[in-house]
Amino acid sequence: MVDNNLAILMAKRLEKITTVSKNTGISRTTLTSIYFKRCKSIANDTLEKLCEYFECDIGDLIEIRKEKSTH
Repeated sequence: MVDNNLAILMAKRLEKITTVSKNTGISRTTLTSIYFKRCKSIANDTLEKLCEYFECDIGDLIEIRKEKSTH
């Protein structure tokens, strides 16, 4: 499962969606969708802006988590 850590990155810096939106130019709607993990995909330019803003690598923002086996 592909997962994003936007909420974690924002919490570490005590940032609000509105602040990130104003500073990156990414719409609040897009950020809200990513934050609450409702989006199916994230555009490359959005990922780039978020990585630049949070001064992180893409692996810090997006990660693949193995789903737990039921057996």
